Amino acid sequence: MNMMAPLFSSMAKTPLRSLRFPTLLFLLFFSSNFFPPCEPLTVETDALLRFRDQLKDPHNFMQSWKASDSPCEFSGIKCHPVSGRVTEISLDSKSLSGVVSPAISVLESLTVLSLPSNNISGKLPEELSNCSNLRVLNLTGNDVVGRIPDLSRLRNLEILDLSFNYFSGSFPSWVGSLTGLVQLGLGQNDFDEGEIPKSIGNLKNLTWLYLGGANLKGEIPESVFELQALETLDISNNIISGNFPKSIGKLKNLNKIELFNNNLTGEIPHELANLTFLREIDVSANRMYGKLPEEIGNLKNLVVFQLYKNNFSGELPMGFGDMKHLLGFSIYRNSFTGEFPANFGRFSPLNSIDISENQFSGGFPKFLCENRNLRFLLALENKFSGELPESYAECKSLERFRLNMNHLSGKIPDGVWALPYVQRMDFGDNDFSGGISPEIGLSASLNQLVLLNNKFSGELPSELGKLKNLERLHLSNNNFTGKLPSEFGALEQLSSLHLENNSLTGSIPPELGNCARLVDLNLAFNSLTGNIPQTFSLMTSLNSLNLSGNKLTGLIPESLEKLRLSSIDLSENQLSGRVPSDLFTMGGDKAFLGNKELCVNQNPEMRTNSMINICTANHAHRGIFAGKLFLFCILASALIVVLAGLLVVSYKNFKYSEGDIENGLEGEKEVHPKWKLESFDQLDINADEICNLEEENLIGSGGTGKVYRLDLKKNGSTVAVKQLWKGYGLKILEAEMEILGKIRHRNILKLYASLLKGGSSFLVFEYMENGNLFQALHRQIKGGVPQLDWYQRYRIALGAAKGIAYLHHDCSPPIIHRDIKSSNILLDKDFEPKIADFGVAKVAEKSQKGSDHSCLAGTHGYLAPELAYTLKITEKSDVYSFGVVLLELVTGRRPVEEAYGEGKDIVYWVLNHLNDRESVLGVLDDKVAVDSVEDDMIRVLKVAILCTSKLPSVRPTMREVVKMLTDADPCTFRSPDNDSEKNGKVFF
Repeated sequence: MNMMAPLFSSMAKTPLRSLRFPTLLFLLFFSSNFFPPCEPLTVETDALLRFRDQLKDPHNFMQSWKASDSPCEFSGIKCHPVSGRVTEISLDSKSLSGVVSPAISVLESLTVLSLPSNNISGKLPEELSNCSNLRVLNLTGNDVVGRIPDLSRLRNLEILDLSFNYFSGSFPSWVGSLTGLVQLGLGQNDFDEGEIPKSIGNLKNLTWLYLGGANLKGEIPESVFELQALETLDISNNIISGNFPKSIGKLKNLNKIELFNNNLTGEIPHELANLTFLREIDVSANRMYGKLPEEIGNLKNLVVFQLYKNNFSGELPMGFGDMKHLLGFSIYRNSFTGEFPANFGRFSPLNSIDISENQFSGGFPKFLCENRNLRFLLALENKFSGELPESYAECKSLERFRLNMNHLSGKIPDGVWALPYVQRMDFGDNDFSGGISPEIGLSASLNQLVLLNNKFSGELPSELGKLKNLERLHLSNNNFTGKLPSEFGALEQLSSLHLENNSLTGSIPPELGNCARLVDLNLAFNSLTGNIPQTFSLMTSLNSLNLSGNKLTGLIPESLEKLRLSSIDLSENQLSGRVPSDLFTMGGDKAFLGNKELCVNQNPEMRTNSMINICTANHAHRGIFAGKLFLFCILASALIVVLAGLLVVSYKNFKYSEGDIENGLEGEKEVHPKWKLESFDQLDINADEICNLEEENLIGSGGTGKVYRLDLKKNGSTVAVKQLWKGYGLKILEAEMEILGKIRHRNILKLYASLLKGGSSFLVFEYMENGNLFQALHRQIKGGVPQLDWYQRYRIALGAAKGIAYLHHDCSPPIIHRDIKSSNILLDKDFEPKIADFGVAKVAEKSQKGSDHSCLAGTHGYLAPELAYTLKITEKSDVYSFGVVLLELVTGRRPVEEAYGEGKDIVYWVLNHLNDRESVLGVLDDKVAVDSVEDDMIRVLKVAILCTSKLPSVRPTMREVVKMLTDADPCTFRSPDNDSEKNGKVFF
């Protein structure tokens, strides 16, 4: 009773006129203070269940959310220890999809709403602003769209992170009123182009500011530099301009500066050295210049220093050599000069260094791997000289080692050849000498070995055949001698082998035919003897074969015709017999000249003016003589024709000059310009035949012109002719000629010729009987059966991937297509895919060194999301587009359909159907998804999901895509033990 006394006393003092029953008052008061309130809990439980119902939960993380239980027992939920009200919802990285329900706005005590790294979409509900006690709102790494609602009423917010979503509209200026914010992340969204609000300077408590990739322009407002508590400043990947701000020196607590990929100019100010806590700075990919202040070397806490792709010059401050914490250092593509700081890396746990494409000179620094932690060492394109220091023989941690294009000389230390983790070793374009040590066999991780253009000598060690991961072996233009090791046949991953311009002898080992993934083989200009191995026909991926300038004898194997090569050169050997017809059609005279005993069949489809002998029934000495006689007759006839032509031309010029005089006087007649024809192939083309196109032969029309089928009268072959729209003609013509005129690959459309006359432009391509992939995917044969079954679709996917991988990885410099889509993948009579339409393609080197592209290339539905905020393209943009093509192949659907919802595409649709195996099976094209191929289709779907990742850095390279697709071959047997599913989604 003593405990109740204060209560009765309190009641006695309280005027409660509406209540006349003290006992009832007591019960109400007592229950509200000593028992949890039932009604609010019921409301909160209902709100949470409605929140759950709007989400898809593939891992059943919310299975404990039941109406019969207290919400405090729900997984991911926390409650106030006294009132029992819900205070926190934390569901990080649970693969949730769906939308955020406005029902949670009734949770008045909610302080934390944390849903990062999920697949939540839809709009952020405006009702969230009713959660006035909210301190943390974290939705980073989702797919939320629309404008960010005005949350300025949430005055208690300390953490607001909405980065890495698809928010649009204007940048929210109201954030400046949330003065309690400690962390603010709005980067990587699709805001309209705009400036950073000056009101951000009001956030005096801010320690973390992330505005990267938010489409911001203009200069950084001075108010930002009044945020004295700021520790991280990230405004990278925007369009910020102006000089690098001197005022940044006022932010004494800064430890991280990220301003890369903007339009900043000017020099690094001395004031930067005032930031003694600075650990990371990245101002790469801007337009800055000048020398680095010597004081920068005094920033002893630096861990990461990056300013690549600028115009800095002069020598590096010597203080860098005394740093003790430096892990990452990248300054490539500048104009630094002088000797590199001698002690660089001596006292720091250096992990990565890239000083490429500068003008450093003198001896190569020897302490970069002093602490045995270095993984990436790139110093290509400098002027270093002298020998490679012995210290690198002990750098066992190295993974990439590139010193190409310097002036280094002497022998490579033996231990360098034996580095166990090195994946890429490139010492090309130097003056190195000596041999390759047999210890090379210990470099088990080696993927690329490039030693071209040096003075290496000696025999090739057979231990090279132990490098099971080797894909690229380029040893051309050296002095290697001896035989080609038969052990090379064990290199199952090898795709490119260049040994041209050495002094190799002996026969080509037939074991080389076991290199089934070899795409590019060049053994030209050695002293190889013997026959061309029949086993070459086993190299089904071979695209280019060059054996010219050797002493090879015997017949050309007929089986080489099966390879469908794009390039062949067997010239300057001692080969004999008949040249296989398809090889001659593809390679022409040049590929076989210098082989006196070779002959070609007389064939109406072949050129009759060949320099090669014509085969006869008894092709021996008489055949050779007949061939020479025929050749003489051809030359004599050609000479007569040329002389006659000169007379005709002289006469016409005389007439034209008369006509010009008359035109000058009368202004009535017009001289028609002549055709300008440039040929890229041996195909004999008549310019007048190309220009007389008939509309009945029209097979397609697109953004750059119309395409016609044309049967050539001279040799009976069929070609495709693209007549370019006027205005686009010359630009597209130059782009396609620049690229397709130089490259050859079985999965790249072959360009035969280009023609230009006045304002008319034409391109002549190989004819593709089955049209494009988009058409084929949606074409049906009898009974509604799709034209392409899964096996055909898979082969198309793999072939197209190989073509794009060739552009990205085997062309130098790499080529970025920029408009990969199913309608730009053409199919020949055997449904072999060919990448086409290079009118907007770019050479990667040009796109990186130049400014942003002035216009956005590509097609809606295939465009990578990063192109919404930057026009700086990379190969990863092509990877995304190809991922969309894979989704088309797997689902049978179009990239953009009304069924996906307004503004949505196939990527969005697929990502919202990956909850469980049943829903995944619903994604597959049911017209081809029979039981026997379902798992194979899912494997390709996984590749497509990786390719269409929102972040470019997460996407695989096209070479990796080819590997993954090869492993997904539906014709390959897999045991259940080898089919492990390890990724985040249920079906992964």
